[in-house]
Amino acid sequence: MDPSEQEIFRAAIRGDREAFEMIIRTQSRALFAIAYGILQNRSDAEDVVQDAFIKAWRGRWKLRDAEKLPAWLGTIVRHRARDLARKRKPEPLPDELSDQLQELAPIEDSLGKHLRAAIAELPELHRAALTLRYFEELDYAAIERLLGLSNGALRGILGRALQTLRKRLRPALTASE
Repeated sequence: MDPSEQEIFRAAIRGDREAFEMIIRTQSRALFAIAYGILQNRSDAEDVVQDAFIKAWRGRWKLRDAEKLPAWLGTIVRHRARDLARKRKPEPLPDELSDQLQELAPIEDSLGKHLRAAIAELPELHRAALTLRYFEELDYAAIERLLGLSNGALRGILGRALQTLRKRLRPALTASE
């Protein structure tokens, strides 16, 4: 984290509205990816991010270490999204995520359905990490800060998520050959 970013975080914690608005502009997309990875619904994810920023503004004084602000925001979003997900019935992964998957690696429709289902079955932290890394194309350091993970933990989560996807997709891949 560079010194100017730290100063913006410190200013926001002290109550500087302009600094907080800058954080909203820079962190919204990644936070949305986390919420969307959990909820699989664009509207709900947007609402969760807005609620998280309101909660963060009201409780900013609780945060003592400015470097932890992205992880703190990520935690708020994960908790809010998890709470909302518990209240509603799970939905299959939407087609818009499938479109992003198609851009990364063109696949047959039936395999795409299997892939969407396999991603939807992953634990929420695995989905969030995969979404941030492969769909939002964030680097490891940004994801670590946002999810509050160490490098080793993030690599382990991504590795297990990819291994689980390979295992779940093996029958579909074999059938398509």
